[in-house]
Amino acid sequence: WCPKIPVIDDAIPVIAPFVVIYVFSYIFWICGPIASSLTSKRNFINYIIGLSAAYLVGFFVLWFSPTYMDRVAEDLIEIAGRPGIFNKLLGIVYGSDGADKGFNLFPSYHCLISLYCYFGVRKQPEISKGFRIYSLVMTVLICLSTVFTKQHYIIDIFGGLLISFLCYVAVEKIDPGKKILARDPNPKLLSK
Repeated sequence: WCPKIPVIDDAIPVIAPFVVIYVFSYIFWICGPIASSLTSKRNFINYIIGLSAAYLVGFFVLWFSPTYMDRVAEDLIEIAGRPGIFNKLLGIVYGSDGADKGFNLFPSYHCLISLYCYFGVRKQPEISKGFRIYSLVMTVLICLSTVFTKQHYIIDIFGGLLISFLCYVAVEKIDPGKKILARDPNPKLLSK
């Protein structure tokens, strides 16, 4: 199915320079787990479990309800063929993701993973306030990049963010990190 909401998605323009942020997200996703690993063991365990759960939920949604975008009908192939480095980079991104048709849009993993990277550091005193703000700003920019590059429709963003948020809330409530560390005979680990 096509998750497009024409009245919203047709009003969103292609802003080709956002492709740089879209591609940079892969580096940001490496930084997220590294930064979370510098926090308490409890937080890092919860981070890994929550992110894994979000990946799985997203996978099952993609598996049981595949979506697509017709890039030819959206005139995106024509835009990617125009001169300019950003348009060429858009063409490379489109080419690596089905070319004329993009598949598996809902939920947006760009949004899902980016938000979870932010969740991993947002309340952690071991992480500088500057990096926490940077993570939030990057999450917002990456979400915007998914629609300004027309890699996703608006509903895909909300799907990715919702899955990430629900998994985060569930893991925070269950707190598996605390339970796992409580089984360790070394009580000092609980405070780290």
